[in-house]
Amino acid sequence: MSQVRTPENVDLEVLHQLFASATHDASAAMCRWTNGLITLTLDEVRELPLEEVCAEFDFGSELLTMVVLSLEGDVGGDMILTFDDKNGRSLAAALLGRDVETCEQWTDLEKSALNETGNILGCAYMNALTRLISVELVPTPPYFIQDYGASVLQQALMAQAMTSDKVLICRTRFHREGEELNWNVFFVPTDSMRVAMVEALTVTP
Repeated sequence: MSQVRTPENVDLEVLHQLFASATHDASAAMCRWTNGLITLTLDEVRELPLEEVCAEFDFGSELLTMVVLSLEGDVGGDMILTFDDKNGRSLAAALLGRDVETCEQWTDLEKSALNETGNILGCAYMNALTRLISVELVPTPPYFIQDYGASVLQQALMAQAMTSDKVLICRTRFHREGEELNWNVFFVPTDSMRVAMVEALTVTP
């Protein structure tokens, strides 16, 4: 028996097409930024009840190192780049061509390297979205934060949660020379962004 294609399933399928294209662009940009060291692949585009999100992605109780970037306006969203501290430090060291720092405090150069990574990824996603929905998107400057991942993700999801009992998340994984890393990008579109994307991707007979 074939699977029934509900409107929700169709929406997720067309959104997966979009994010696969955006991730391809982001991966190419990341590959250039890291001299071929790091690539990305789209992991999933999922819709979940808000209360299940943090348990689903197993953030645990540890502080994470994150870079957060937002697209301003109603048709917008948030991009959250997450690492554990060790892996964040490893990326910063690779980008700076230095040994991994051992002091507890992050240096300004390390933070700047990760923020620029967020900026490069954010621009790749933004350009793909702009081409699709023909709306000028204005990104905020990326900022470095160390916080609990569950808290940051929930804050990003609140705008969706006000208009729907489920929330949409796009998750992308990193790879170093083919090996999967414990790094992720979460893109959380606003409800208006989601509607604009689906309308642009759905062909009307």
